[in-house]
Amino acid sequence: MRALPFLALILFVTAAARAEPGPVKLKAEPFPLTEVRLRASPFQENMLRDKAYLLSLDADRLLHNFRVTAGLPSRAEPLGGWEKPNCELRGHSVGHYLSAVSLMYASTGDEALKQRADYLVAELAKCQEAMPSKGYNKGFLSAYPEEFFDRVDAGKKVWAPYYTLHKIMAGLFDANQLCGNAQALAVLEKMADWLKFRVDRLSHEQMQKALNEEHGGMNEVLANLYALTGKPDHLKLAQAFNHEAVLDPLAQGVDKLDGLHANTQIPKVIGAARQYELDGDTRLRDIAKFFWQRVALARSWVIGGNSDAEHFFPIAKTAQHLSPVTAETCNTYNMLKLTRHLFAWEPSGQAMDFYERGLYNQILASQAPDSGMMTYFVSLKPAHFKVYSTPLDSFWCCVGTGMENHAKYGDTIYFHSGADSLYVNLFIPSELTWKERGVTVRQETKFPDEGATMLTMNCARPALFALKIRQPAWAPGATISVNGQAAAAREENGYLTINRIWRTGDRVSVTLPMHLHLEPLPDDPNTVAVLYGPLVLAAKLVGEGLPPNGQEAKDQQDLNKVADPAPPVLSGAPGDLLAHIAPAAGGAPNTFRITQVAQPGDVTLVPFHRIHHERYVVYWKLAAPQQAQNAP
Repeated sequence: MRALPFLALILFVTAAARAEPGPVKLKAEPFPLTEVRLRASPFQENMLRDKAYLLSLDADRLLHNFRVTAGLPSRAEPLGGWEKPNCELRGHSVGHYLSAVSLMYASTGDEALKQRADYLVAELAKCQEAMPSKGYNKGFLSAYPEEFFDRVDAGKKVWAPYYTLHKIMAGLFDANQLCGNAQALAVLEKMADWLKFRVDRLSHEQMQKALNEEHGGMNEVLANLYALTGKPDHLKLAQAFNHEAVLDPLAQGVDKLDGLHANTQIPKVIGAARQYELDGDTRLRDIAKFFWQRVALARSWVIGGNSDAEHFFPIAKTAQHLSPVTAETCNTYNMLKLTRHLFAWEPSGQAMDFYERGLYNQILASQAPDSGMMTYFVSLKPAHFKVYSTPLDSFWCCVGTGMENHAKYGDTIYFHSGADSLYVNLFIPSELTWKERGVTVRQETKFPDEGATMLTMNCARPALFALKIRQPAWAPGATISVNGQAAAAREENGYLTINRIWRTGDRVSVTLPMHLHLEPLPDDPNTVAVLYGPLVLAAKLVGEGLPPNGQEAKDQQDLNKVADPAPPVLSGAPGDLLAHIAPAAGGAPNTFRITQVAQPGDVTLVPFHRIHHERYVVYWKLAAPQQAQNAP
């Protein structure tokens, strides 16, 4: 069985099962991860560290709570953190892990990863078959008792069992699609049957009340299942998980997000986007587009993340929220997923500019280079630091999405529109095998250390197609040459297009001029971040006063109350600041110095994704010269 591309948005629905007006014809689709291979770069380094971590985890320890719940023997030592036997969210990491090893297998072809996926699926199937012996309904599969769902239905306190169920179901979906594991689909369909049994017992009003409890992307994974099976019940189940209290205002173009738990909402909108692709309901499209605009363009920090203490807040109070608990990494994981949907509907440079912003400045920046561990919050409090997970005693939600983040860097570098157009979205060293056209494209670049990239074609036969290269908003002077000759490219929707017959050996050179620029907070023009091209620059404050035992924590909140020193202060008006920033003499690429306007002394700026185990400053509150002089 050929693995179908993850999130390729395939419309695998039988004609008889299609709902009117029917599936949406996408204008662009990603390539399967199996057709994109990363080459040497920081992205590849992160991927390989993540791969090593995935293979270091003991599958039997991951399965322990499932086996205990099913009444099966387990001699494995339980894991810690959110996978402790008494944690109500236990089991969510197994779903993430199953997705991650499947994604990593597609990205690398390493059979050891497929073997992990196959083993986990087989053992989860055994647990599912044993569940009725413990009094659970047929098809139930979880690491905690079914009674948790009774508590959801009754409105009693419980920690997000549907959220965890989504991760497990998504992991099975990915194992089926990316590893060709047929048993995973069988287990997933039995879970859906069990779910139908539970949901059918509730009135519409009761179900909507149940959705007040965080439920992850249940409406997305069920829509994906419907795309595979064409069974109307699966689409109806997906629709049953559409949370009207959140989605209805968005459909009306009304932003009522203030105070809501941020990452609870993003998966709901991803599910709405996926359903639109399958049934053509334009109301769901409008929900996704409006939400994306309000979060990506209005509610996001400069690094691409959003939220403070996991919640949305009034935009007019943004400057009050520069805390140690900004920018939950899960949120960015999900916003990039949503961005891919919108890009597939209407390819645009604006969508990919946001994607690039979050990818480089939060996702790439979220993994510690020494340990491979992941961030939960990415602090934007001046003079604070990043906090990372432990290998076996954290298993936060952002560890789960972190396992996936670094396994799928190849999924958005290239898109295509049928056999007619090839989109180059990101400038990451990689090789694309476009099997449909018999074309291989090698991208060689040192970006972002250099503002350029080179594409080399290898064609089984001459191939006519449009090559569409993103012209970022930060590089309005981008130029293209083909085989050393300047090429006239048509600019449209943030892409430069060259339509010609391509042959083996054709080389496309792209220059991407990078410039310093400032980005203020939406409510305070005197609080600014500094960027160079798409890169957020941060001041390195070295290791002053860092926790003596490092920055790994069992609990994501453990190090948030560590006392921070006073950050450096910059003086002057925003319009004058850039004149005082210049490349550092003899420094590493993209390293700058702020001179004359900094107290207590000059400051070095480096790309934020390169800062680890150091205090830093991303946002600067600009003071009047006299105030800066008097600062501590």
